[in-house]
Amino acid sequence: MANKPTEGQRVDEPTGTEFVGHEWDGIEELDTPMPRWWVWTFYLTIVWAAVYVVLYPALPMLEKGTEGILGWSSRGDLAKDMSAADLAQQSFREQLAAIDVVKLQDNPQLMQQAVAGGAAAFKVNCVQCHGSGAAGSQGLGYPNLADDDWLWGGDLQAIEYTLIHGIRQQGDDQTRSSIMPPFAGVFSDEELNAITDHVMSFSKMANSNPLGAEIYANNCASCHGANGMGDRAQGAPNLSDAIWLYGNSRAQIQSQILAPRMGMMPKWEGRLDPVTIKMLAAYVHSLGGGEDVMEVAEDPVVNADEQP
Repeated sequence: MANKPTEGQRVDEPTGTEFVGHEWDGIEELDTPMPRWWVWTFYLTIVWAAVYVVLYPALPMLEKGTEGILGWSSRGDLAKDMSAADLAQQSFREQLAAIDVVKLQDNPQLMQQAVAGGAAAFKVNCVQCHGSGAAGSQGLGYPNLADDDWLWGGDLQAIEYTLIHGIRQQGDDQTRSSIMPPFAGVFSDEELNAITDHVMSFSKMANSNPLGAEIYANNCASCHGANGMGDRAQGAPNLSDAIWLYGNSRAQIQSQILAPRMGMMPKWEGRLDPVTIKMLAAYVHSLGGGEDVMEVAEDPVVNADEQP
C-alpha cells in the first residue's frame, strides 16, 4: 500500500506514490515501500544470524574464535570421521592378518580391499623399478608384473614369498636366487651363433641346427630344460614363451649368454609390515598374470613355492 503523499511532494497519479526526486533519462523513481513478506524475511535473517552466533563458532577473536554453546566444530566432525575410518581400517587389517594368503581369494570382499591397499603401497615402494603400470623395463631388467611369465611362480603364496625374502638379497638365506654362468671365451663365433639360433628357435624366431642343439644339451638343458621351458625350482627362465627380461634381439640374447645380467630385488620383510606385504601380493596377483594356487600346486616343479 502506498504512503500518503506529503504536502508539496509530487505524486504519481496512477499509483498515488510520491516521487523521490531521482531521474535517469526521463525515468523517475517512485518511493514504493518494500513488500511486507520481504521485510519480515529480512528481520528473520537477522534473528537467525544472532542465534547462529550464540550456538556455533562464528566470531574471530585474538587467539581463537568463539566456540558456541553447542560445542560443535568442523574439526570435531573431521576427527570423528577419521576415528571411524581408522576403526574400519583396523578391522580390515586384523582380518587380513588373520587369513592365510592362500585363502584370500575365497573372500572376494577382503581380496578387493587388499588389492586396493596393495595398489597404494605399490605406488610408494615399487613403481621406481617396475613402473606405474607394473610393465617393468627391458633396458634395465625390471620384470613386467602384468604378464603371465614367472620365474618362481605367480600364485599368491609364491609372490608373497618373493616379496618377503627378495631376489638375490644378501644376508637372507631364504632369498630367491639363481645364477647363470658367463660363457664369454667358451664358444667360438660359429658356436655362439649356433646356440643363439637354437635358443631363438624355441620361440619360433630362428631355425635350429644340430650344432646349436648339441651345445644347448651340454650346457643349458640342465637348467632351462630340453625344450627350453625353464625350471621354477631354480628360477631358470622359460625360453619358449617369447617373453624376454633383457630383450629378444640377437645381439641382446648373445650378450646375455656371454655376460649374463642378474638383477636384485630387496626383501621387504622388516621394511613393510606383514599385512602390507600381503596386500602387495594381492595387487601384483591381480594385474593379469596371477596364477591359481591349486593349479600351481599340481606342478611338481613349483612345490618349493608352496612352502611357507
